[in-house]
Amino acid sequence: MDPMQPTSPKPGSPQPGLMMDFPLTVQHVLRRMEGIWGGKKVVTLIDPDTGGCAERSFGEVVARAGQLAHALQRLGVRPGDRVGSLAWNNVQHLEVYLAVMSMGAVLHTMNLRLHGDQLAYTIDHAEDVVVLVESSLAGQFAAVLPDVESVREVIVIDDLSRSAPELPSALDYETLLKREDANFDWPLFDERSAAALCYTSGTTGDPKGVLYSHRSIILHALAMSGADVYGITSRDRVLALVPLFHAMGWGLPFVCGLVGSDIVMPGRHLKPGPLARVIEGQRTTWSAGVPTLWLDLLQYMDAAADEGRSHDLSSLKTILCGGTAVAESLITEYKTRFDADVIEGWGMTEIFPGATVDRESMNSAQTGESMRRKTAGRMSPLYELRLVDVDGAVLPNDGVAVGDVEVRGPSVASGYFKSDAATAAAIHDGWLRTGDVGTVDSTGHLRITDRAKDVIKSGGEWISSQDLEVELLAHPAVREAAVIGVADQRWGERPLAFVVLGAPATEPELREFLVDRVARWWVPERFEIVDQIPRTTTGKFDKKILRRQFEARP
Repeated sequence: MDPMQPTSPKPGSPQPGLMMDFPLTVQHVLRRMEGIWGGKKVVTLIDPDTGGCAERSFGEVVARAGQLAHALQRLGVRPGDRVGSLAWNNVQHLEVYLAVMSMGAVLHTMNLRLHGDQLAYTIDHAEDVVVLVESSLAGQFAAVLPDVESVREVIVIDDLSRSAPELPSALDYETLLKREDANFDWPLFDERSAAALCYTSGTTGDPKGVLYSHRSIILHALAMSGADVYGITSRDRVLALVPLFHAMGWGLPFVCGLVGSDIVMPGRHLKPGPLARVIEGQRTTWSAGVPTLWLDLLQYMDAAADEGRSHDLSSLKTILCGGTAVAESLITEYKTRFDADVIEGWGMTEIFPGATVDRESMNSAQTGESMRRKTAGRMSPLYELRLVDVDGAVLPNDGVAVGDVEVRGPSVASGYFKSDAATAAAIHDGWLRTGDVGTVDSTGHLRITDRAKDVIKSGGEWISSQDLEVELLAHPAVREAAVIGVADQRWGERPLAFVVLGAPATEPELREFLVDRVARWWVPERFEIVDQIPRTTTGKFDKKILRRQFEARP
């Protein structure tokens, strides 16, 4: 029998298709960057004062990824091993992305904003065998290195501004690459193999690991490439402001590699002045980042105009915002002043960003109509959303019924890395519980109405209110503490702490107490000393009442 001829299926079973079993892996992005888009550029901001940049072609990036893969292999890295990265957005970090994943190892992108204890926990939990650290972050890594056991080698990436005396025995990135051949024999492996590991600390307790497969990364990138989603093309120059440790940089390295858009990396220079200079100098057309960055840039442009200075931002056409709600005024300002469309997306580390994208607000800004920004956008291809009630019964997608938002799809986590308990809590009947509450209408638009848990999202980063309360209660003068998130024009939300004292203490004292116990950006700017904190009938703090009391103030 000719194996290429269809066979008759058994009654009641589907006929197998006759298509190639082509593996969807990051290697396809790498080959496309080399063979199709070799002349495209990766640009890294080097001088924040002048906007000076360094450039490498996609072809050069792939060649250097091959050299890095040889070096890592020589250091004993094997398929399945975890390799950590602690770095900003630059061309070297992109090389690390391509090399580690394409050689079959797993890239653990460390969140440099984690508190030291949490950072050490993620390294140990991931069992990183090699860690690549940018020299500007060497001190931060050196502080936690004595507390981790799995790391065998440390490689320092020089950011050209400083060395890394804190890591005297570390290997040098450029020296390692110079010793190696650029031609690496990339191995074949299953598309369901693990490619990358990101940790999320969106709820209480230890950070949880999301283990992305190659298949999930490629399918997400293909979905985001759509015109009604990210809409990036080969004609774009993409300013990648989203940290590469945030859910794979929102997938931008892979989208840009597939469609052939230039990538502009800001390094660690995220202040508005350098960003204005790099947008102007590199004529970037598309960018993504949390609303705080774009609000700061507007304020900088106003101040510059008052001083008689100006920057030409007219090249910027599309800005994707996420991480927290986007103010209508921000959308209007960018459209009116720079003819740039601001769109909003919704997602999570567990499902990648862009699970929904809101382009209706962009269309409203273009026509000058009042924007009915009631939704987080329409669900993107390869995602499905549903609502369930407290008993788990499925609710209708009618735009009226309110329930817990659940999601499924090929780019949605099916569980957490090495955490059966967290997996059991997160997965319901094959769907992922997002922790959000809202509605979904018949056209697939999601509206978030509340959060199932009292986490605070500040500048696109999660703050655990319960963790803050635990640390406050460690102060000898604090008897009770409740923390809520309150609206903030710049950061979206900031924590506000209500404290009942059993002994005298001042706000500065409480603030200073927290500085050494949590990440500095977690520390509330405001504390309210109260006689009592309202409780529910079950004895828990009633944060709904606290929020209402705060919102009712002038």
